[in-house]
This record gives sequence, structure tokens and C-alpha cells, in this order.
Amino acid sequence: MRKQLIIELQKDTRITDAQIFEAFDKVPRHFFLDLAFTEQAYTNMAFQIGAGQTISHPITVAFQTQLLNLKRGEKVLEIGTGSGFQTCILCSMGAKVFSIERQKELFMKVKHIIDHFGFTPRIMFGDGYKGMPTFAPFDKIIVTCGAPDIPEALLQQLKVGGIMVIPVGEGAEQIMKRITKISETEVTEESFGTFKFVPMLERTAK
Repeated sequence: MRKQLIIELQKDTRITDAQIFEAFDKVPRHFFLDLAFTEQAYTNMAFQIGAGQTISHPITVAFQTQLLNLKRGEKVLEIGTGSGFQTCILCSMGAKVFSIERQKELFMKVKHIIDHFGFTPRIMFGDGYKGMPTFAPFDKIIVTCGAPDIPEALLQQLKVGGIMVIPVGEGAEQIMKRITKISETEVTEESFGTFKFVPMLERTAK
């Protein structure tokens, strides 16, 4: 089933990085879902994972990863650890991952799953809008929840020349944006179609 999912992903001409397909092969998606959904784990579907959150469609995970133009060894800040699937995909591709989860229930659960694969991202319980200034700057930033706008704190933590991939919009749908930081005061912005994400929560975690 995993191989069939990869074949389906390869049909999407937007996904061209062979490392993404390799990562999907190494990281079995069913580990991140309840046992009842094992067979459906390899369909292009999103699933509830608790705390009102979802694991994204596989094509969305692959597409966001493609937009990052990820290189091995780069420091990546992930906003929204969620199930940990995207986290593990990034780790499998050789990124040094720093991830923030706002929901305590998911934060407590995800570390055990990620440990199973032997990956060692730094996962923090906290407010994604604030990022992780202690570990900045980052080569890449990926946001896996819908933001009403582009958080200034995250832009500040992005290296010059770095890329942020973020779904932006306050309604039920968001526009996928790729922000490239040209200088400390200038960015370029590209749009890549409409997606649906759970909203990014703007309040300090407790």
C-alpha cells in the first residue's frame, strides 16, 4: 500500500524531488494513525488525530516539502508538529528539525512515535507564532496550519536566502505561499493554489 501511494504521488508533476519519495517509503504513515485506519493510511486523505487537529493529505505533505527545496543538513523550523509525520519526513531527508506543537495532547503523544524511528528532532510545546528564537536563524520554515497572515517573528528567524512555506488565509481555505527572504528587510512571495488546514492558534500555550 505504501508503494502504491508513492506511485500516486509520482503522478503529480509538481513533486519532482526523488528524496521525497524515498522519505515516504522509509516513514510508514500508518504509524501516525489509529490502528483502525491502517488500510486508509495510504490513501490521499486527511484524518483526525485528536485535539481537533488532522494529519494532512499525503500530497499536501509532499507538496509543502517540495516547495522548501530542502538540502541535507539544513535547519528547519516546523510550526505544528501534529502527528509527527511531516516531522519524520523532514528528518528522513536529512534536515535538522526544530518543531513546535501548540496542543498539549499531541505534544505528549508525538515524541514516543518519533522516537520509534530513531529520529532526534527538537520538539517544543509552545506558541508557533513566536517560533524558536533561541535556535534561530533557520534555513527553512514550514507551517502546517492556516495562518491569518505571515508572522513577523517567523520572518525574523529566517536566514537571508531562506524559504518559508506557509498556508495563509482566515477562512476555511488558505493560499499556499512560499516566502523567500532576499534581505533583512525584503522578501519575495509566490502563491501555489488553495488548500485546507486547521487554523493556527494565536495565544500563549499553557
